[in-house]
Amino acid sequence: MKNKKILLSEKEIPTHYYNVVADMPNKPLPPLHPGTREPIDPEMLAPLFPMELIKQEVSTNRYVEIPEEVRDIYLKWRPTPMYRAYDLEKALDTPAKIYYKYEGVSPTGSHKPNTAVAQAYYNKQEGVKRITTETGAGQWGSALSFACKQFGIDLEVYMVNISYHHKPYRKMMMNSFGAQVYPSPSNRTQSGRDILAKDPDASGSLGIAISEAVELAAKDENTKYALGSVLNHVLMHQTVIGEEAVKQMEKAGDMPDIVVGPFGGGSNFSGISFPFLRKNLTEGTNIRCIASEPASCPKLTKGEFRYDFGDTAGFTPLLPMYTLGHNFIPAPIHAGGLRYHGAGVVVSQLLKDKLIEARAHDQMETFEAGLLFAQTEGIIPAPETNHAIATAIQEANRCKEEGKEETILIHLCGHGYFDLKSYDDYMAGKLKHHAVSDEEIKASLAQLDVLQPV
Repeated sequence: MKNKKILLSEKEIPTHYYNVVADMPNKPLPPLHPGTREPIDPEMLAPLFPMELIKQEVSTNRYVEIPEEVRDIYLKWRPTPMYRAYDLEKALDTPAKIYYKYEGVSPTGSHKPNTAVAQAYYNKQEGVKRITTETGAGQWGSALSFACKQFGIDLEVYMVNISYHHKPYRKMMMNSFGAQVYPSPSNRTQSGRDILAKDPDASGSLGIAISEAVELAAKDENTKYALGSVLNHVLMHQTVIGEEAVKQMEKAGDMPDIVVGPFGGGSNFSGISFPFLRKNLTEGTNIRCIASEPASCPKLTKGEFRYDFGDTAGFTPLLPMYTLGHNFIPAPIHAGGLRYHGAGVVVSQLLKDKLIEARAHDQMETFEAGLLFAQTEGIIPAPETNHAIATAIQEANRCKEEGKEETILIHLCGHGYFDLKSYDDYMAGKLKHHAVSDEEIKASLAQLDVLQPV
């Protein structure tokens, strides 16, 4: 019998997060104050984040110890399994070996609780009673809802309007954990009201939802804000995935030639890839790390590297990142977690330095890939995950054409059982091909009045 599952013991849950900044040849450029355009003092972030997270955000230490209280909660689902995808390999008739690290076994069905639990813990340590946040597909919102309930913190979630209506069960999950959920843009904030005044039927975006959550947190000294991607401390918390994956690949007697993760703001891709990238940076290996994004929101493959706001209203510091422009409103594709205009600062620098790769896929291609995976491996993936599967299939087909036996590792970041409506739409022929045009991107970037990084 083939050994399809590669497991770790509870004792092998990572004890430290990995900070790739320590090993980067070129450190990320600093965030800038939106008014003075000068590098910001970390203390300026204190109204939004607890101090321990701010320290992690600016840290250049290679490792950050994971608190025991956090590891104890991780025990509910970690370590997560890794599988060899023999049946997918057979269907593709490829010499490539395909593995996938499965995060869908978490309490909310995705990788997001890895950082949600850590962020809730650090907020609790500082005495925070209330948190605001945004969510796209609902995976981050449901994860933070679960995490806040573990530590007795109230949560208010602003969910991108199109996803709020596409994915009602994610909203119900958040409500079940005690969170309040509102469609964004909303009438509860000035930034939301401004958007609705221009477009009462606005589909929303992660940038808009971030503006609403940040606005509320900044106005209330008893409230903090939590972000599910983009920032370095978030990416760092997700490296528990890759740290486990390195051990599992060693147990399998193998090591990937290619690591693939979906890409929205960066936490998903970074979580699986950074510990393998460490091997490239410190041991001289040549593992290709590929970020897979939607063709309708291609910030890595078609965006510009420049300073831009992380939100639509311009409340956040200016970040050096690949961006489509903070006013860019992505098409309402079902992969709501990937509909973000910019990329995390650390990931952007790595891409600029050609230490990682990026690839974009049309949503029709991704659903075709997801269905093939479901029919061969028995797991219906989240629409976001389908992007990584599509990239892996391309690479497996390349291996077949070139007669190469390479090893591919996919980050299967979550299941799609709350996303079956999207599969129904695909199979019913209701979805369309969509790729943003160069003209649309150029027009969006032309609106930016910010500094160009050098």
